[in-house]
Amino acid sequence: MAHLLPTLMLHGKGGSDHDESDAATDVEGHGSAPPNSLNATSPTLFHKIQNQPSILALLVSDSKLYAGTQNGDLLVCTSVKSGHNTEDADKRKVWSLETYELLSTVNAHRGSVLCLCLSTDKTLLFSSAGDAIVNVWCTKTLDRLYSIYSAYDVGDVFSVVYSQDLQTVYLGAQNTSIQWYDLSQKDIRPPPDPKLHPSYRNHRFFDSKGPTGISTPRPVSASETRSFGGQDLEIDRENIIQYAHYGYVYCMLLSGGLDADDADAETLISGGGDGIVKLWSLDSDESGALKEEILLEHGDGSVLSMALDGMVLYTGRLEGDVNVWDLDTRQLIRTVKAHNADTLALAVGYGLLFSGGSNGIAKILNSRHEHINRWRAHDHLILASAVASFKSNEIYVTGGNDGCIAIWNISEWVNRPGRGSRINDEQLVLSLEKLVSYRTVSSKPDHAQDCRRGASYLRSLFKRLGAQTELFSTRDSRNPVVFARFKGKGKGPALGKTIMFYGHYDVVAAENKDQAWSVNPFEMQGVNGYLYGRGVSDNKGPILAALYAAADIAAEQQLNSDIIFLVEGEEESGSRGFQEAIKKNKHIIGDVDWILLANSYWLNDDIPCLTYGLRGVIRATIEVASERPDLHSGVDGSQLINEALKDIIALLAKLTGPDGEVNIPGFYDNIPATTREEDAMYEAISKTLLHNQPDLGDAESLTASFKARWREPSLTIHRVDSSVPANSTIISRVAKADLSLRLVPNQTTAVVKKALLQALEVAFDQLNSSNELSIKIEHQAEPWLGDPKNEIFQTLEKAVMEVWGSKGHERRISIPAKKRASKDLSNGLKSPKLLPATSSTLSSAGGGPSHANMARGKDKTESQKQRPSQKPLYIREGGSIPAIRFLEQEFNAPAAHLPCGQASDCAHLDNERLRLLNLYNSRRIFKKVFQELPFR
Repeated sequence: MAHLLPTLMLHGKGGSDHDESDAATDVEGHGSAPPNSLNATSPTLFHKIQNQPSILALLVSDSKLYAGTQNGDLLVCTSVKSGHNTEDADKRKVWSLETYELLSTVNAHRGSVLCLCLSTDKTLLFSSAGDAIVNVWCTKTLDRLYSIYSAYDVGDVFSVVYSQDLQTVYLGAQNTSIQWYDLSQKDIRPPPDPKLHPSYRNHRFFDSKGPTGISTPRPVSASETRSFGGQDLEIDRENIIQYAHYGYVYCMLLSGGLDADDADAETLISGGGDGIVKLWSLDSDESGALKEEILLEHGDGSVLSMALDGMVLYTGRLEGDVNVWDLDTRQLIRTVKAHNADTLALAVGYGLLFSGGSNGIAKILNSRHEHINRWRAHDHLILASAVASFKSNEIYVTGGNDGCIAIWNISEWVNRPGRGSRINDEQLVLSLEKLVSYRTVSSKPDHAQDCRRGASYLRSLFKRLGAQTELFSTRDSRNPVVFARFKGKGKGPALGKTIMFYGHYDVVAAENKDQAWSVNPFEMQGVNGYLYGRGVSDNKGPILAALYAAADIAAEQQLNSDIIFLVEGEEESGSRGFQEAIKKNKHIIGDVDWILLANSYWLNDDIPCLTYGLRGVIRATIEVASERPDLHSGVDGSQLINEALKDIIALLAKLTGPDGEVNIPGFYDNIPATTREEDAMYEAISKTLLHNQPDLGDAESLTASFKARWREPSLTIHRVDSSVPANSTIISRVAKADLSLRLVPNQTTAVVKKALLQALEVAFDQLNSSNELSIKIEHQAEPWLGDPKNEIFQTLEKAVMEVWGSKGHERRISIPAKKRASKDLSNGLKSPKLLPATSSTLSSAGGGPSHANMARGKDKTESQKQRPSQKPLYIREGGSIPAIRFLEQEFNAPAAHLPCGQASDCAHLDNERLRLLNLYNSRRIFKKVFQELPFR
């Protein structure tokens, strides 16, 4: 049998000299503290409950603390005040104390109590022990309801968990098996034979005959050990997996949300003496039967303890190692040397990891797995631990073989500024990697299943991080909308306030047929400080930054208002079905006070921005068709033939003038002129950009280019197609053209659409063509203009300045900027020599970075310029987001837009990327806004 647990774990006196020696040399392997140096500011000891035998198991629930002891007792402590009913005093020790009183002592098992587990509804308590039995207790009365045991001799039952949904108990045993019992079948199955109860079985060692042929007398009678009452239940021989591990099954956990395809499915996690962690699926149709799904292996030291924080699994091992596993990717993140002795107890809470060693030393590690505190918690072994909140204080509870339960105040470390987020940035990146792996391309029907799986994974992530979640269905079975709510405390001025975050999980296609990507677009990779992959910037990265920020606040119990998320899966395809889904489920969403989104980019790569305006859009397809079939131009071509392609070209030519102006009657009506205040904002933007990038030209031309892109409408012809393949001899029967109009505030889609249709019909009539004209409006979205002076923008501005700092930062350039020839800019935008500023020319690379070079080698060029101390730039954008104006109108709430990415992020293009620093800082900005906005 691999790696048997030392006898020290069950016998408090043995080996103490060794443990003391180990404690004296426990200096973490990093740092210069002397051997006996412990932190002077160790947590305050709230209360200590002394018990003669060792404390082997701990469990905290609401106001109660349960402890299992070496002599088989079950201790129940509570934080309520004195005055308890003292009935059944013969069965329990009842103490009346102001705080943390010992409520009851129950003689629970014949052997040492090794594990405790609570049902989800907190009505059932499960205890396993060295007597090969799992007892089930009523938490209100502490009466035993059931006694569960195996038909085989299993030895000690080290671990037990319970699935509330399946009503199934799982136990891990010394004989390497995992077994289960479905409590819903307890009254259907025949009663077990009383003679097969473990109390009546002969122990192969203790009941063996000695040299005289006489067995050792039993200390108590079988009837005396079975006087608890309740129903005896024997595990079916079919409900046993023999050799689940090649070593003792020391620890088990049960967790939901690990299956991306089924967010509600539960997974059993087991750790054994063979050093292996296994993940098992539960079959709800077969009484919770187990199926091994995943095997995690690193080293051969026994897995003695486990703790789970979201998708991060911590496993404590022999010789002090703690392995950190990401259950999303099934990868070992790192191995932390927590102790110079065995890691026997692990607990997680409030973004911190707590470890207890066989040397009596307790450690606190932050979200970056750095040691932030260590102290002697017990004289010898720490055998059990738990983290909870009692009476508005965060506590860490430890139990050891010195017979002591110690309750430590850890509030100082939970509330300490800069202690790290609840879930570290590394986990954020791993979650983003998983989300990017789903090909959520909404425009491709063959990716519909991937879109569904991506939505399911996102929902499961919300659920694991503490949100209430639902999927809103959309018409025509389009991709669902993921809805999630983090529930606030609702106290004081924040009472009833709600912040909505809007985003989208769908992406544009990334076929990579020409190998233009330097990485696989759906296998996110980090290169030179950037994350590359389709959707990292648009919009999966910003969504997760906001999600993790909300989860941080919720974990810290500082969430003062509700934060709701609406994440759709059809934004890149015109938000098909989104409006109908929101209207249908508006009663679930409720009232909204502010709307926040993050679906755009800075003007360049250096200066943070806030977006307060977006253009609207109308996309249309024009088709001209003839009744005649395709003809040969040599045989049938003449001026008598009305060619479809000629007609459509003539129509398109009438829509715009020589300088690009739109020739639709009334198109420019009601568009206001710029105000002095607005002109000053544009001039400030140009001045700031030219400070770092003087090769962009002069301020006047740069300002003119921004106005043209942001606050003036435009018309673009995207494509002209014919009904035949490329052939210079064919007259096409059908010709099509795709075009779009970008609208600005004071224009409406209804008015402009009507004017467009009328202009095309009049122009077509003037052609006197025998062909037929048809026009189809493919998509439309209203323009949006926010108020930079309102409370949400001012809160964002403050947060951006605090997070990005006022001292500036070195601007890292991946590829040297290209040299530009000087141009005569005196004629402004109408000069044919002038190239107006675009996202590529505004990026720090001066024309766009070479992603292939970036992925293959380390950057060597860095600018020494620093961003000056300033506010974020308030900008407008030429693109469109269909949902933003709709949400403002539907919920009567103001919206604001926080760009997370840089100009060089290449959204919708090859080698889309997002800088890690932008991802991390966006998370911090969202956290500040979520905390502060409800009080404005």
